[in-house]
Parts: sequence; structure tokens; C-alpha cells
Amino acid sequence: MTETLFGSNLVAMVTPMEPGGALSEPGLAGLVDHLLATGCDGIVVGGTTGESPTLTDLEAARLVRTVATRAGSRARVIAGVGTYDTTACVRRAHEAQAAGADALLLVCPYYSKPTQAGIVAHCLAVADATELPVMLYDVPARTGTAMEAATLIELARHPRIRAVKDAKGDLFEAMSVMARCPLAYYCGIDELNLPYLAAGATGLVSVVGNVFADRNAELIGAVRGGDLDTARAVNAALQPLTEAVMRTSQGAIMAKAALAELGVIPYATVRSPLLESPPEHLRRLRAALAPLRAGALVGSLGP
Repeated sequence: MTETLFGSNLVAMVTPMEPGGALSEPGLAGLVDHLLATGCDGIVVGGTTGESPTLTDLEAARLVRTVATRAGSRARVIAGVGTYDTTACVRRAHEAQAAGADALLLVCPYYSKPTQAGIVAHCLAVADATELPVMLYDVPARTGTAMEAATLIELARHPRIRAVKDAKGDLFEAMSVMARCPLAYYCGIDELNLPYLAAGATGLVSVVGNVFADRNAELIGAVRGGDLDTARAVNAALQPLTEAVMRTSQGAIMAKAALAELGVIPYATVRSPLLESPPEHLRRLRAALAPLRAGALVGSLGP
């Protein structure tokens, strides 16, 4: 079952940093503990939200090792290994496996804009490099190239390519691919978590989950239980925070700011070219956090 490979309530984890930009060990420990305590069962390390373009190979492997050691068997650890260079991706896949990753997240090669045949060759090379299951990551707004439906279906024939994190937002295409192959779908757009789950997605890879993974767990549980009224109410209660995190500036920036506000990580430091949240963004974030910090979600749903 795909869920046992990756989990269902996944979080695209930020990378805690000290004011000078070094990795924060206390921040990492506190964040992993927070994610586990709030119901996250899959931690994506070194992905887009983890500021992967700024991480060295040594830092990427260190993150995987630290998170895997801290999480133990309580959550799957999925290592982001995607770049625009197939050879570098294969190397990172080997390093992630050696560091204790349970699975790999492989983004469509960015900037170079390969053909669909090139995307297939790239993904197969990485999938063949280790024994770890692979989750593809389709995010054309960042990569410049979408994985076409036929490409996804072809890649699903590989025994280790088992899932896709869909940040394309084409729900009809997602449903079509799900109907034609066993590839499990994970919603990679927090604004669309509810419709993707309702359409048959296995789970979420959430940025907002850094802050309140337990709310996402409620959403998943409500949809799976067929209680769409509760699912819609949970989604509506999360909407202000989702908007503040995902549409104010940038997910990694705002998720770190929220975690610092809650005291989960000591600093909201991001690496250039990202910049920390200005005061007006923090005011908006605090307003969105206030009712959720007070626990006004389930209790406000009514009978």
C-alpha cells in the first residue's frame, strides 16, 4: 500500500537556520518533535520549502540523517534529491539512502526544460539508482516544464516510482491519471487540499502542515470518513492561515515566520535570495494564527 511507503499527512519541512544561515540543530530537533506531536506521518526533507537550491550536498545528507534519527519509526522520511542534473540527482539519491531516507522526492528537472522523453530518462535513472520508493514532483510553475499525463503513466510502470506530488493544479488530469494507472497522488498545493482528497488523492504534502499538521489530519480523516460537512468546515477554518502562508509572499518564508511565532523554531532565518517577512506580513500572519492557537477549530464546527 502506497501510504505505508510515504505516509498520508506529509509535511514539506522548512530547514531551520541560525541568524547567520547555518543549520540550526535545536531548531531541527524542535521542529521534528512538533511535527510528530501534531500527527505528521511523513516528513519531506530538502524539498522546495526546505530551500533545497541553497543546500550543499553535505547539508542535504546531514538533514536527512538528523531527521531520520530523530523521527525513528514514527514517520517516513522522504528526501528531496531533484536538480536539473541527472548525475547530481543520482549522487544525492545514494547519499540520501545512506543517510537513512525511507523514500525519495524527485522534481521534474528545472531550467533546462527537457523534452518529455528526457524527463522519463532522467526519472528512470534516479529510480534505478537505489532501492527506495520514489515520489515524483510535478510543479511546472517552478520548473518551467510539466510532466504530461502520458509521461506520468509511463513512469508509473517502474516498480519503484509509486506516487506523485501534484502541484500542477489540473484536477481533471489528476483524476484521469489516477483512473489509468496505480500512481498515488499527493496534493502539493495547500489551497486545493480538500478537492484533491475528495477526488481520490492518497494524502497531502503540505507547507501549512509545518504549523498545524493536526488540522490536516482532521481534514484527511473527515474526507476518508465521508463527512464532507466537517471537511469543509476544517478547510474553511484553515483558509486564512493557508492564504497568509501561501499567498502573502512565499511558503518557506511564511512557514518559518509562523513556526518562530509559535516558538517551535528559534529563528525565522531564510537564505538569500529569500528575505524574512516584513512587519505587514507578520501582522497578517498573526491574525490568521490567533484562532487556531486558541484551538477554535473542531470546537467551532458545531454538532
